[in-house]
Amino acid sequence: MSEAEYKKVLQSNRINQHPEYTAMVKNTGTRIQAAVEKYMAEKGASDELAGFRWEFNLIEDDKTVNAWCMPGGKVAFYTAIMPICKDEAGVAVVMGHEIAHAIANHGRERMSQGMVANGLLGTLGAAMGQNPGLTSQLFMQAVGMGAGIGMLKFSRNHESEADKIGLMFMAMAGYNPQEAPKFWERMSALSGGQQPPEFLSTHPSHETRVSDLNSWMPEAMEYYNKR
Repeated sequence: MSEAEYKKVLQSNRINQHPEYTAMVKNTGTRIQAAVEKYMAEKGASDELAGFRWEFNLIEDDKTVNAWCMPGGKVAFYTAIMPICKDEAGVAVVMGHEIAHAIANHGRERMSQGMVANGLLGTLGAAMGQNPGLTSQLFMQAVGMGAGIGMLKFSRNHESEADKIGLMFMAMAGYNPQEAPKFWERMSALSGGQQPPEFLSTHPSHETRVSDLNSWMPEAMEYYNKR
């Protein structure tokens, strides 16, 4: 389903129209991919990456501050988030976080919850046969895109877990993890005290996030220094 839905996204949007930003996304993606594969190998969990066919693309959209990763390593960034990222280190913060959601199977958990909440019982294949439109919408929301249709958002526990794992991924990829708190400060400032961007809607508070990132920093720096 990930393959099919990702293809639809690429066909229905302007892709890779900004050479500089596109290069940042693809280069960072390649490095994070290598870090993830190394991390999983060290944990004896390489089998969990079976079926991953990584792709990294930039969607031309200057209003949607977002990025996401579908199961199987299908990643997309929106141009609106790129100025907040500023550079590859900022992209790596977001990339690590979104890929961590996929590695930790958060999207699959949300998909299961959404299917049950919307009366789609049984397998994914059965749900597609029963109501393909709704199932597709649930999938899109499960990976962090698409309009809300009654599904639970990522829990704050999921977000914190993705923050921690993503911090390790970016460090292993050779990006200074100390850039992570700086990125989230820029993202938080974007809201200006108003409704936060969708990317922040269910995330821990700014103070909690920075505190957590700093508490994990010694471990992340070990990965960064020994890469």
